[in-house]
Amino acid sequence: MADVDARVGTQARVPPRAQPSSPDLAPVKRLHAVPVLITLIVLGLAGIAAWATWQAYMAAPWTRDGTVRAYVVTIAPEVSGRIVQLPVADNQFVHKGDLLLSIDPTDYAIAVDLAQASADQANANAENAQREAERRAKLSLLETSEEEKQSYQTTATAAAATSRQAVANLAQARVNLQRATIRSPVNGYVTNLLVQVGDYATARQSAISIVDADSFWVDGYFEETALDRINRGDRATIKLMGHRALLHGHVAGVTRGITVANAARGASGLAEVNPIFTWVRLAQRVPVRIEIDQVPDGVRLVAGQTATVQIEESAGSR
Repeated sequence: MADVDARVGTQARVPPRAQPSSPDLAPVKRLHAVPVLITLIVLGLAGIAAWATWQAYMAAPWTRDGTVRAYVVTIAPEVSGRIVQLPVADNQFVHKGDLLLSIDPTDYAIAVDLAQASADQANANAENAQREAERRAKLSLLETSEEEKQSYQTTATAAAATSRQAVANLAQARVNLQRATIRSPVNGYVTNLLVQVGDYATARQSAISIVDADSFWVDGYFEETALDRINRGDRATIKLMGHRALLHGHVAGVTRGITVANAARGASGLAEVNPIFTWVRLAQRVPVRIEIDQVPDGVRLVAGQTATVQIEESAGSR
């Protein structure tokens, strides 16, 4: 019994095990704070991305409804004849002044010779009539009558008029001869070429079409609700369908009118107004002209291409 009491007393005298101090808990707390910090950073980055997306797609005016445009020069001969020269091919690039086609000049060269002969004859008749009128004007009333003087003067005036008419016909014949040769008025691309050597070209009927290479622009069709944020001179970014490279340009102007269905005239001359009014009203789309400032290498502009247009910044009202 004494041994038991001795053991109990010994256990009672053993000091309690030391508890871990508070500084040892700091690494654990730091480990718990890392996930929270990462979560906050991710949320912050997501917020920045969301704000940037909102600015890009909502704050800045943009549209997927854009079209590449260009002026097309329609070449129609001003004289008729058989085509004897056609040194161009479809889709070929031509410079301003290059030969496009030649019409057989034989008839027009002959017409120039005939007009020249008529002009020479008319000029000779006019000079002779004028000399006769001058001689009669110097005679006295005893040698000739006043009526005869007036008659010769009238003949001289008519002969001079005939001479001027013959000269005008000669000039027209020379112009027609020049018009038998057609040259390109612009730098551009021959497109949809359907004529060939040997075809008969008819005056004032289209023979060749050329896309003006110096006239490309983009029409962006923006909703009317975005027009108040678009101003002349604003910078624009253009993305063509099928191309990764971006084009850069600027706003050249906003169209001041589009077709209004309710403004059509009826049989009585009054406006035809649609009696149906839907609850959902879609915003009208208004063309905004974008002049292209820079075209990256490898990008081929084709009139009619689809484009996405975004206005990068507002320059303010100008």
